[in-house]
Amino acid sequence: MDLSKVELTHHALRKQGQRDLALTGDGEALAPMTEPGGGDVHEKDKARLGEIIAAVNDLLEGDLTEDDKLVYVNDVLKTKLLESQILIQQARNNTKEQFASSPDLEQELLNAIMDALAAHSAMSKQALESDAVRLGIKEILLACIAHSMRQPSILLVVFAVEMQEQVVWHAMRDPKQVNRRMSRLSRA
Repeated sequence: MDLSKVELTHHALRKQGQRDLALTGDGEALAPMTEPGGGDVHEKDKARLGEIIAAVNDLLEGDLTEDDKLVYVNDVLKTKLLESQILIQQARNNTKEQFASSPDLEQELLNAIMDALAAHSAMSKQALESDAVRLGIKEILLACIAHSMRQPSILLVVFAVEMQEQVVWHAMRDPKQVNRRMSRLSRA
């Protein structure tokens, strides 16, 4: 039966009284969600990720994986920069262009690099010298790795090294917005 030429011209809604909807019963329980959605990363996002990976790969060299490089730039350095009260204040009170030309940005980036080196060296030294520290780290990582292996995800890096000033500016102006964007991308 072909309904393509049928046209709805009128409709009506009528209140038919209230009904009691029981929330218990013999009905079958819904199964919980066990896997993330099947949506794919949009082509535009894939292209941007490719550009970011290429930029980071061109900047950092040596016996490093792509993940090493991306985590270092996008997580470690960005987080260290976000600890700078000077940059936070400048980002909140200036436009992106004004903030990008901040005289403090270069020094704060150097401070972030040095602080990250010191922190990672100290943590690695403790882990190498202490069985208890290694055991604790192992327990933490076991849970994380086991969960990650059961639910594979796409590594999404939102910001590139070449856009570091923009990243810091956006994150300092509105960290919640950056977190929301990252959450949306990680669900993609």
